[in-house]
Amino acid sequence: MYRFLLTPRWWGINLFVVLAIPFCVFMGTWQLGRFEDRVQTHEAADKQPDPGTRAAKPLDELLPVDTVTSGRPATATGRYADQFLVPGRKLDDRTGFYVVGMLRTDSGKALPVVRGWLPGKAGHTSVPAAPTGDVTVTGDLQASENTATAGVDAKGGLPDGQVGMISAASLVNLVPYDVYDAWVTLQQTDARPGGKSAAGADAAKGAAVLRPVPAAAAQGTGLDLKAFQNLGYLCEWFVFAAFVLFMWFRLVRREAEAVRDLRLGLVADPDATPAPDADTSSDDTDATPDPATGR
Repeated sequence: MYRFLLTPRWWGINLFVVLAIPFCVFMGTWQLGRFEDRVQTHEAADKQPDPGTRAAKPLDELLPVDTVTSGRPATATGRYADQFLVPGRKLDDRTGFYVVGMLRTDSGKALPVVRGWLPGKAGHTSVPAAPTGDVTVTGDLQASENTATAGVDAKGGLPDGQVGMISAASLVNLVPYDVYDAWVTLQQTDARPGGKSAAGADAAKGAAVLRPVPAAAAQGTGLDLKAFQNLGYLCEWFVFAAFVLFMWFRLVRREAEAVRDLRLGLVADPDATPAPDADTSSDDTDATPDPATGR
């Protein structure tokens, strides 16, 4: 009854099933591994002390930024040069912008320093001036942003002096010097000589006060929405595998039923040659006239 499985048509179907099911299982297992990696990274991060509470180290000792060094306090010395505003950033559910100063270090490269956050619209709000002269900053180290970072504006078209993301790839096109592939966010306001802070001096003048920007966790280290998307993809791949197997069994069953009905004579064989009609042939012969009599 099942000899039809060896026909060329069914060889193609069987080959598809044999390849599709292992592929779906492999992809589902891979998604499960991605989720387990995120869980392990999250658990390992919870066991370690808060990066912001650890002792500050020179910037060069913490580069390149990875899941271990992200959030660690880093120190750098230099002079503030160019300044940029990063619009569309939220803090405590309020929309504002970051103030980023390019700190030129002795190496000639510049470190983007997020001096703080201000409410309002970039370009329409007064920004406190950056400290002058040589300064030493200590801030939480962060990796360059990308299009997947929350709050990033990748559309472009921003006014001069504004950028959509804090990234060496974008900033290096706006300044005439090299840029570190990292940035820091200050957890204290810029200090000025004499113990006065820039925030305090500007507040006395009625200007807006910069608010510190908290460091964000490194991408791929927490149980965020993407982590649970891996679980969703895992279920989808196993559902696909089950669906392929179900459809194969259904097609086999239908084909077997068709073969059985054909053997029992319940349906006509579409490939059989129809037999000639004997009555019709006899009638045609009798109707042929006799050449001798003409009848």
